[in-house]
Amino acid sequence: MSQAPVALLAGATGAVGKQLLEILLARTDGTSVITVGRRAPQQSHRRLHHVQAELAQLPGALAGIECTEAFCCLGTTLGKAGSKSAFRAVDLDGVAAFAQAAHAGGAQYFGLVSAAGAERGSRNFYLRTKGEAEAAVEGVGFRCLAIMQPGLLRGDREEFRLGERLGQLVAPVTDRVLAGTLARYRSVAIATVAAALDAVARRPAPGVRRFDPAEIQALAQAS
Repeated sequence: MSQAPVALLAGATGAVGKQLLEILLARTDGTSVITVGRRAPQQSHRRLHHVQAELAQLPGALAGIECTEAFCCLGTTLGKAGSKSAFRAVDLDGVAAFAQAAHAGGAQYFGLVSAAGAERGSRNFYLRTKGEAEAAVEGVGFRCLAIMQPGLLRGDREEFRLGERLGQLVAPVTDRVLAGTLARYRSVAIATVAAALDAVARRPAPGVRRFDPAEIQALAQAS
């Protein structure tokens, strides 16, 4: 009898992370979930364990912890971070440190929430940082790496973000306009991204794969 999966999750208190945590705990294969971060999730479950740690403490906090799969839903905004260096500390340094710790713990699959247009050569600071984070994780050497690249994320968040709230209001219109190469910037529901991360983890394939909004939607529907 095969051993039940052990999922390591960073960003469990964020929008996508919350949804993903519920999905992982609802699995019927006995998956155990280890969350890591400054704040513990609100959920309580016999298969859920939390490791409290700041991002800079991740390597030491996760040393010796074994897992079969890992999910990174870390992310902030420049406004919330307060500076470009603080933003990079989360969206690049924190992501890279978590990936390295997960790989050291035995994770064969790694799911990362990135962004549409992420490119380390981009002139846009946000997209450049996301692209650098993707490259850093890719360099770790996971057997299966799935990178979700949604456009605007639709759904409720704890904190109010005016730009995203306005974006969600006009998304039904802008999504129809975004065609061809611009289709990769279409909006995706938060719950859909979480479902897609889980779907790939349950049917992992070797290599690095990036998923645009249409592919994320298809994964969630097939799960």
